[in-house]
Amino acid sequence: RIAALPAVRQSLYALQLGFRAAPGLVADGRDMGTVIFPHASLKVFLTASVEARAERRYKQLIGKGISANMQDLLKDLNERDARDANRAIAPLKPAEGAYLLDTSDINADEAIEKVLGWYAAVRKHPEHHEIRIP
Repeated sequence: RIAALPAVRQSLYALQLGFRAAPGLVADGRDMGTVIFPHASLKVFLTASVEARAERRYKQLIGKGISANMQDLLKDLNERDARDANRAIAPLKPAEGAYLLDTSDINADEAIEKVLGWYAAVRKHPEHHEIRIP
């Protein structure tokens, strides 16, 4: 909710741009590829089903000894997704040229392997950085 406030977004924009430095940057966030770094050589739109995200969050909370309710987590995630997709400033959407990575049915190591493969392809052919790899 705070990220939707225009004053907050404007203040953070310059700060985030300042993080760009050689040899590069890995930035994670819901609008990194569309607003903050739209000209990045590699953009990945990371997604997963709401059920998969709720299950992961549930396990994370329980693992920390924090009580959690799956239905509440599902509700919270659905509400956040709706807010982010419909906000007036920088609505949630894949960046142009982004690779879509659905992690609903893969683990973190498999996701990392896919991203590293895409990164290797971009480094090998920087002039064609919108290559798509199956």
